Amino acid sequence: MPPKVKVTKEDIIKTALDIVRSRGVDAINARSIASELGCSTQPIFSNFSGMEELEEAVVASAREVYFSFLQREVESGKYPEYKAFGMGYIRFAKEEKELFKLLFMCDRQGKGLEAGTDFEKSVEYIMMANGISKDEAERMHLEMWVCVHGIATMVATSFLEFSTEVISNMLTDVYQGLRSSHAREEK
Repeated sequence: MPPKVKVTKEDIIKTALDIVRSRGVDAINARSIASELGCSTQPIFSNFSGMEELEEAVVASAREVYFSFLQREVESGKYPEYKAFGMGYIRFAKEEKELFKLLFMCDRQGKGLEAGTDFEKSVEYIMMANGISKDEAERMHLEMWVCVHGIATMVATSFLEFSTEVISNMLTDVYQGLRSSHAREEK
């Protein structure tokens, strides 16, 4: 009798993430994952208490992918750090459309805004660059994020396609307008 194939928690998460990438979040279920792994559903439920726990692990894994996009954009040195976050967010939407939808185009009713490390770091960048209060920087970032998210959503849904140069110019224009507006309000 051949030995049983050991399916790890990491294998399951990676497979589920690949399914999201290729077929969208609605394609994740125990059978589709087991089929891709070439096993029964038993290893899935041995490693996770249920599909909700697995889905949380997939979201956490997708966040890691997202943060790697931000980090690579910052490390490239092509843009100031705050702008690099916006460009990385949009590039993530373009290159990982289904992961972007999973993280940023889902029903958040009743959940509010989760201020993650990217949000906090963005607010810090704005405060340092513009000499404004934390409250004002948070408001400016939310206003800027609406623009960035709009562009990213259009890209992720293939509604419109923009060149990197056009996106960069748009973000600069909106940022400069918001910067001017918030500088006047701080006085």
